[in-house]
Amino acid sequence: MVEQGSGPLVLLLHGFPESWYAWRHQLAALASAGYRAVAIDVRGYGRSSKPEAVEAYRMLDLVADNVAVVEGLGERSAVVVGHDWGATIAAMSTLTRPDVFRAVGLLGVPYTPPGGPRPSEVFVRMGGGGAGDEPGAAPRSRPQEFYVSYFQRPGRAEAEVEPDVRGWLAGFYAALSADTMPAPGAPDPHFTGAGGTLRERFPVGVLPSWLGERDLDVFAGEFERTGMTGALNRYRNMDRDWADLAGWAGRPITRPSLFIGGERDASLAWLADAVKAYPETLPGLLGSHILDGCGHFVQQERPEETNRILLDWLASLPA
Repeated sequence: MVEQGSGPLVLLLHGFPESWYAWRHQLAALASAGYRAVAIDVRGYGRSSKPEAVEAYRMLDLVADNVAVVEGLGERSAVVVGHDWGATIAAMSTLTRPDVFRAVGLLGVPYTPPGGPRPSEVFVRMGGGGAGDEPGAAPRSRPQEFYVSYFQRPGRAEAEVEPDVRGWLAGFYAALSADTMPAPGAPDPHFTGAGGTLRERFPVGVLPSWLGERDLDVFAGEFERTGMTGALNRYRNMDRDWADLAGWAGRPITRPSLFIGGERDASLAWLADAVKAYPETLPGLLGSHILDGCGHFVQQERPEETNRILLDWLASLPA
């Protein structure tokens, strides 16, 4: 956990495959504006705890972690802001514990209320598979496998990533960043071919402009020390989350909210209907911003613009 400043608490939650360091550009800006900015390593990452059991990474456990952080800091409430998986964790924290989280900022991944089809079935269909294809198993009928399905079987993605963590991360970050992502028509890096790997579709030998060699060293160094299993276990609990959150199915987040997305982020294409549904699902939405020419890593690709939007939003919140 890294903390800067004093004032109202703003809790920052990173995504996959990152760490608190993803918020390095926001910490000082928030502190200078009079906020207590706290960026944590989510369970399974960096210096946080890493339980062995896969089921220890279910969403409600991560919500409880966030509540414990707020209480451990001596606070009663916080604004929570998340990117990627952190956005979903922030949303579920606010949905299930609105008594603690008084506002939520979502970066990259739109809010989708709990419920709907079982997630594993959705992800299999995204790869072109049918009902007979089990997540994480060798594909029988689908020509491609969506990365979330690919991550399901323990050990498989680890075997791809861990022999060369730094190289894999460099390729992953480049694949999802606006200035280095594959050209239109190239094989989609969010999918594998039958029996293939994700890395086969990543750009090679190039870093996005937001990522310096030292930055890559920081991200890679933590995963080289810890391995990837804790981070990947978040994906392995999506069906458990679906069951755990059934009591909140279809519910809107009524607390004040914010969304910032990258115009070139695939998440916006996959979840376009979720953005259109914001009047119903996020009735407290105070701003929705799509950054032109931006990829997935919003607050790192466009730090100054993200900071301005965040600070304007925070200033608009009720005391």
